[in-house]
Amino acid sequence: MIRFSFLFAALYLGTSLAHAAGFQFIEIPGNGSLQPIKGAVWYPCNQPLSNEKLGLFELSVAKDCPVTGEKLSLVVISPGRGGTFLDHSDTAEALADAGFVVAAINHPGDNAMDKTRTNDFSVFVERPVDIKRVIDFMLGSWTAAARIDASDIGIFGFSRGGYTGLVAVGANPHFGKSLRLCDGVDTPLCDQVHKGELPELIHDLRIKAAVIADPVSVFFTRDSFSNVKIAVQLWRSELGGGGVTPESVASISGEIPMKPDVHFVPRSQHFSFMAPCSAEFMQSAREICIDGPNFDRISFHKEFNAEILAFFRKNLTDTSSPLGSR
Repeated sequence: MIRFSFLFAALYLGTSLAHAAGFQFIEIPGNGSLQPIKGAVWYPCNQPLSNEKLGLFELSVAKDCPVTGEKLSLVVISPGRGGTFLDHSDTAEALADAGFVVAAINHPGDNAMDKTRTNDFSVFVERPVDIKRVIDFMLGSWTAAARIDASDIGIFGFSRGGYTGLVAVGANPHFGKSLRLCDGVDTPLCDQVHKGELPELIHDLRIKAAVIADPVSVFFTRDSFSNVKIAVQLWRSELGGGGVTPESVASISGEIPMKPDVHFVPRSQHFSFMAPCSAEFMQSAREICIDGPNFDRISFHKEFNAEILAFFRKNLTDTSSPLGSR
């Protein structure tokens, strides 16, 4: 059954003429041991769209156009293991078309161009730090920072980015004294793991709503979510993949204090939550791009993006009118 929120959001996406997705690259400077963070921002503007090809990705955006609107809500996107800021480009475009600012990033050392730390325990500690750095940048140094409403910030996280999003909004993973990623590894962080003396992970109370898709949840226990006090929309695939099982995602849905808005997607696999692939990308990444029989990723993403838009509108913006507070 198609829910009212999907119908409303789809109608809005189909009839809005006020915004198009602007697009620009960003780079957040490094600081001490923290590496620079590369990414991109999608945002509302009123210039014509053009087709932009970035590697294996094809975007329909207005590159470097001026930002339109005031008091805009911000959504930060955290991709999965080895992922990039383009992995959820269709979701970013849909939100920007509807008047949101969306910042998506490559996590340093854990992205397609730089996998030097993908298998290191340090990324699980530093990923939430990356989110704080992105929000600081968007509210501070970004060229249109004054147009963002600092009280309306959300996050979207997929897979390892789902873990990142949950920690950012207050979840506390429990790594214990034994961790496979630290087996035979002699680093300061792994020494702390073995001693059970981990540094406190970064949470960001500025985030008011979270959309989490098939999160890596192996480090979470029943009491991990007691400090999660915001609205969460949780998406579950039926088949799992990428090290994420359907059971592991289902297990956390009942542990979040504020009952999450849970969406179970029949016949989907883990990577179905990533943007539909271009023909060129499909040839080089079939595991990511090919879904199971009787599953249409393009059709699903129309509903997926509309439901995400409706959720963020409900929890971040004034919903008294179709255009919210804009």
